[in-house]
Amino acid sequence: MTGPISRRQAIGLGLLGVGSLGLGIAGVTSAGFRSGVSATNVPGGAAAASWAEPAVLASSDGVLTCELAVAERPVDVGGGSARMLTYNGTVPGPTLHLRPGDTLRVRLVNGLETPTNLHTHGLVVSADGNGDNPFVSIGPGESFDYEISLPDDHPHGVFWYHPHLHGFVADQVFGGLYGAIVVDEEDWSEGAPRVVVVSDVTLSRGAVAAVSDAERRQGRVGEMVITNGLASPPLPVPPGLTGRLLLVNACTSRYLDLGGLAMTVRGLDSGAFVPPRVVDRLVLAPGSRADVLLEGPAHPTPLVARAYERGGVGMGMMGAVAQESDATILTLVPDAAIAPSAVVPPQRPPHDLRDAGIDRARTLTFTMSMGGGMRFLIDGVAFDPGRVDHTVDVGSVEEWTLVNVTMMDHPFHLHTWPMQLVDGEGVDTRDVVDVPAGESVTVRIAFDRFPGRTVYHCHVLDHEDLGMMGVVQSR
Repeated sequence: MTGPISRRQAIGLGLLGVGSLGLGIAGVTSAGFRSGVSATNVPGGAAAASWAEPAVLASSDGVLTCELAVAERPVDVGGGSARMLTYNGTVPGPTLHLRPGDTLRVRLVNGLETPTNLHTHGLVVSADGNGDNPFVSIGPGESFDYEISLPDDHPHGVFWYHPHLHGFVADQVFGGLYGAIVVDEEDWSEGAPRVVVVSDVTLSRGAVAAVSDAERRQGRVGEMVITNGLASPPLPVPPGLTGRLLLVNACTSRYLDLGGLAMTVRGLDSGAFVPPRVVDRLVLAPGSRADVLLEGPAHPTPLVARAYERGGVGMGMMGAVAQESDATILTLVPDAAIAPSAVVPPQRPPHDLRDAGIDRARTLTFTMSMGGGMRFLIDGVAFDPGRVDHTVDVGSVEEWTLVNVTMMDHPFHLHTWPMQLVDGEGVDTRDVVDVPAGESVTVRIAFDRFPGRTVYHCHVLDHEDLGMMGVVQSR
């Protein structure tokens, strides 16, 4: 298939574009890619930057203690130099490698001129106190000590971290503040999966470009797509063998419509697929992640994110905004010198809620309003940190119907508790669920732990900053 994917196709592919376009397979090839290899042999014979991945900070004896310094710094990005927002001086920030049951202790040091904070997106952890608390505000020149405890049964998967202070999120993520988190029980000393953090940015005069009001309403997209800070880098792979990529869509608004290659999807977000699913198209909404296997090709082969149609605000209100276009995420370059590494079997799938008793059903409706300037709303109201929009009981299972009456797609993210698609194929658990324009999606949620207060919101981050977020209190 070519061209943008339709909303109806997105639904048929599991709402985020993942579906079994062939029979699922029971096993996978036990081979992978080894890290730390560079290549300059790319299509057309042009020289290219070597493949690079973020530094890895790994836990030891059940604890990962680290400091993340937030500051604007000059970095090499997309083949040039620009000033961007960084964690520890790099874009992306370091990868945090954790195991179930670990404790993550992070001192966040704010070197910006604006307040910030830290969200560990997708981790099934408490939002109270100095945990994954979206209400914390760390002022310029201040620091804050986070302590985030992963439960012993925490799902394996790829997650990520980024700021989450309302009103500043889109600017700070677009500016470069993001990094991967991986939770598993694997020994990366013998070779690791490739961590692939994809984002986009627009640069102007050596810095991140400002965005217009029209771009905020639409949800900004960058003129340049970057992978681990590089523009369409070459990834050396063993030809004919299967390697593993951990993909993170860290874009502020851009959907990644990946196609052109056969992919075996081991899981999305924190949800494993057992057996894995074979697809030829994978759509990752902003904030989503995927654990995929790709076979090393015989010839250099690009992995392309096609332009994706996600709708607009309409009514002639947009003004000039950047238009999405196809972008090469990376190019697989065969290299027989690359040694394979083992690919562990996927974990068991999450608990199946399809036969669970439902304690309560709710409907959340996404709307937009022109009153006092364009606002993005859930249930007719804009975000208010002092208001609790929904109260849930710890130990309950609820069914939420997400209704989108706007003319654009909204990826819905719930902190702390994963969501299971009611109409998904098999057990399909996510923490970002795309809700196409004019349609609805139903999910089930087990509020099985963690009393406290957190949020849910649209993960087009400009829409979140413009009000499309609510507060949920568990008790």
